[in-house]
Amino acid sequence: MRGEELLPTRAAETARVTTAASARAHVRGLVDAGWDAATRPAAERDLIDLLLVVSELVANAVRHGGGLAGFEATTGRDGVRLSVHDHSDVVPEAAYGPGTLPAGHHGSGYGWPLILRLARDISIRPRPSGGKTITVFVPVGTEAL
Repeated sequence: MRGEELLPTRAAETARVTTAASARAHVRGLVDAGWDAATRPAAERDLIDLLLVVSELVANAVRHGGGLAGFEATTGRDGVRLSVHDHSDVVPEAAYGPGTLPAGHHGSGYGWPLILRLARDISIRPRPSGGKTITVFVPVGTEAL
């Protein structure tokens, strides 16, 4: 974790995430709790980017990773760290690519380029029990009051 100071969160420990929608709702709740709407509101554009990354990571685990094996989100002063666990050892082909969007839509192919553009500190590690964990940090700034 380079530079961002993580804030503790109870919700990350107790969340039951099984779908992209439940992951987005969980992360939205963490941001609402971590960024005070009256004194330090989260930047709406950053929140949209964060929720898009959450959706793509969870959908990829479900669609390409043999199913979602776990989900963790930890808020920090400057953003949110996400870890998505799946059941597949296969690393996405575009995982460490340049983030270039595909020339034409062929049913898939936009998720990883978007993740690469919007997230930082992307890592993919094998899980001891099989599968992999993808961890990313998504910056979230604050709106000017």
